[in-house]
Amino acid sequence: MNYFEFYGIPESFDIDATLLKKKFYALSKQYHPDFYAGEDETKQQEILELSTLNNKAYQVLSDQAQRMEYILKLHNLVSEGAKPQLPADFLMEMMDINERLMEVNDAKHLAEVTSEVLAIEGDINNKFTTLTADYTDLNHVAQESRLNEIAEIYFRQKYLLRIKESLDTFAARL
Repeated sequence: MNYFEFYGIPESFDIDATLLKKKFYALSKQYHPDFYAGEDETKQQEILELSTLNNKAYQVLSDQAQRMEYILKLHNLVSEGAKPQLPADFLMEMMDINERLMEVNDAKHLAEVTSEVLAIEGDINNKFTTLTADYTDLNHVAQESRLNEIAEIYFRQKYLLRIKESLDTFAARL
């Protein structure tokens, strides 16, 4: 079941955290397995599945990165093992950063590369915020178009995450 439908909220990249938490707690109480201990095994299994669904839905929807991936998966824009097509200029920039990272030999040089990576991450996050701000107000066709742009941001973030992990590795060595 679609997590947004399960909670009765519109599909959105920006969720009201308080409302989400209220819905989670209400459903946690409604589907708590202890309240169904006297029911038959079929009903107990159904409640256990709904309780598990509630926990998983809350875990995904309450985390921005997981929520983005979930929405993109709902629209078949992200799948396991998919190879994204990122712009050549972005890939060249990442290759340049990786090369400079391999040459890091002191804390000052590492700080320079880290600063550049954080600036790129900030730009990506700003673009994400701009693209998702009015998402729920768009018609279906416009949402689908916007989702393609958001998917590119998702893949850029994944790529950048690997570079940040490398930065952490190099920082630990210095």
